[in-house]
Amino acid sequence: MRKLPLAAGFAAAALMFGLIPASAAGAAAPTVRPEAALAAAVATGSYTNPLTLTLPDGRTAEQCADPDVIRSADPADEAWYLFCTRDALDADETNPDGSLRFYSIPTYRSTDLVTWAFVAEALPQKPAWIGAGDMWAPDVVYLNGQYHLYYTATETTAPGGGSAIGVATADTPAGPWTDAGAPVVEPMAPPGSTDPNARRWVFDPEVITADGQNYLYFGSYFGGLSVRELSADGLSTDPASQIEVSISNRYEGTNVVEHDGYFYLLGSATNCCAGPLTGYGVFAGRSTSPTGPFVDRTGTSLLAGRVGGTPVLHQNGNRWIGTGHNSMVTDLAGTQWIVYHAVDRNDPYMVEGETYTKRPVLMDRIDWVDGWPTVRGGRGPSDTPQPAPVTQPGETAAPASPPVTQPQPGDPIAALSDEFDGDALSPQWTWIREPDASTYGIEDGQFRFDTQGADLSPDPGAAGLLTEQAPEGDYVVETRLSVSVPAEGCCQNFVQGGIVLYTDDGNFIKHAVSSIWETRQTEFAKRQDPVPAGYPAYGNGVGGPVGEDTYLRIVRQHSDTENLYTGYTSLDGETWDESGTWTTPLGVAPRIGLVSMAGAGFTSTFDYVRVSSLAVAPPVPTDPPVEPTTPAVPPVPTPGTTAAPGVTGGSPSTDPAATEQGRTRSTLSQSGVDNTGILVIGGIAAALVLAGLVLLLVRRRNATRPGRKQD
Repeated sequence: MRKLPLAAGFAAAALMFGLIPASAAGAAAPTVRPEAALAAAVATGSYTNPLTLTLPDGRTAEQCADPDVIRSADPADEAWYLFCTRDALDADETNPDGSLRFYSIPTYRSTDLVTWAFVAEALPQKPAWIGAGDMWAPDVVYLNGQYHLYYTATETTAPGGGSAIGVATADTPAGPWTDAGAPVVEPMAPPGSTDPNARRWVFDPEVITADGQNYLYFGSYFGGLSVRELSADGLSTDPASQIEVSISNRYEGTNVVEHDGYFYLLGSATNCCAGPLTGYGVFAGRSTSPTGPFVDRTGTSLLAGRVGGTPVLHQNGNRWIGTGHNSMVTDLAGTQWIVYHAVDRNDPYMVEGETYTKRPVLMDRIDWVDGWPTVRGGRGPSDTPQPAPVTQPGETAAPASPPVTQPQPGDPIAALSDEFDGDALSPQWTWIREPDASTYGIEDGQFRFDTQGADLSPDPGAAGLLTEQAPEGDYVVETRLSVSVPAEGCCQNFVQGGIVLYTDDGNFIKHAVSSIWETRQTEFAKRQDPVPAGYPAYGNGVGGPVGEDTYLRIVRQHSDTENLYTGYTSLDGETWDESGTWTTPLGVAPRIGLVSMAGAGFTSTFDYVRVSSLAVAPPVPTDPPVEPTTPAVPPVPTPGTTAAPGVTGGSPSTDPAATEQGRTRSTLSQSGVDNTGILVIGGIAAALVLAGLVLLLVRRRNATRPGRKQD
């Protein structure tokens, strides 16, 4: 173990031997905004994910990727409208040639945000300027008395081609929509490119208005995220105003919301569409300006090579994985809800035997904790009945979800832990494919492990790894490491160092510091083998930022049928970001391993490996039971038709969402609850909060120690 300054060394020793709880030694316990904690206690109805999308003949649409929701501005139309990327809706609905029938930006209407009825295809005919391109990722806003539908055109007829952002307008959110006939953001080269033929991904529009100025965000992995000033009529942008807001190869699906004086940029990361191995998730940065710079809660910029991002939404071990490309909507009580797509890991594909990932639409409550958005207080996607949004007068809001308590290390397991303070590796370690002895060793209280040119896979010539036995039961494995790849610059793909839970070369969970094009990211991945021909064998999510030293944890928990492995990252060993959860069947226990691989010429340096039991292992995060209710399907207005100049006849994607543009029209005081009721409920809630704080203090005192779109 590397020697620390005296104060830091004392703190580390105190944590190791359980002298003080981690929350006392590090960051303060999370807090919930007072008004959220004192919200009225009962929701009128409930819902269960996924949301129900009903087609005209009574069938249910199976997916709605890149969802965007807007509330009608017409007082005579008390409804919300949902827009989805161009996709197939039903595996049984096919064209005469047997191919799936795709809908071009399908639109739905709801009066309760839960049950939706099909209205129309927003753009059933593709505008001529798109050529052979597709239409993805809608974003709808209300500007100057008209609705504007912004969308990704994946290809254009412009010289050199390339993707662009299109726009159509309508008098109602149900249409008919008239396309502008030209892009509002044109095809372009990536930032800094000198190749005139290069084309960045001009994807995933998001429009907001701040201080009277309209802004349009766009971009994806190839080229990063950018923002431009948008004209007052919403039909053109100023290229000279363009500002980059995130580095390439990290984010897509921008969604921007205002909260307490900040603009929060939410972006989705990794592969949206890898079937049962999809690790897509949502992260946030914030700024006092709509044009950035955006930083995460550690102060790390979304433009940095060691790219920032505070986790907002990721898979939690239930059936939902690949949770991302979100929008936000505010109900009549002022509660915010995140609307997003996900993948059911038990039913991941539209057609059995094919790899077209199915992405139904989900919704969950946003709770603001210590100035950052969380989903259900950190619980993530729900798959049980939840209190429904307030969408009618007389309904009352559910209370905020209390913040989740992260699992903490319990008693250290000395026989499996190593501070690397000796002259050689301890006998607990065993090599699988031992590399040359000159490429590893114990130096200055650390384990030095040079990166290998090979990767970890069932293929011949796979990388070697250092392993030890894993304990029985639930446990925590933690390391602090650095990888000598430069902090900035491209390209050391995909050099990495980290920890694995290794069953064999085809089956493992990996948490690593990885170099990915211009970025350095913490990767949390799963590999499984065998898989059907053509199916993915590897999937990954990402976690919090990389530092000079990065702390990695994997927490093993289990259910009656599965192992649940949750990753955590930290820059200081005190405040931890969750990376998501992967599951594996119960069976042969994996071994703990260290890897340094995927590109020669660098070094991974491990300061320690600590293995602990799990302290008072919390259950898989859930909420209190909610009785399910069955809302009625809303009536459907007569669909319109689209008029587009120069149209010809008509792939999936991802997107953020429209801001509410001041259309939230009610608060709790307008919901039909009288003042006496509010005072009584508030008093009870306040007493419960006080009791909870006392219990929290007692517990703390008694604590022992702390990927791209499918085509």
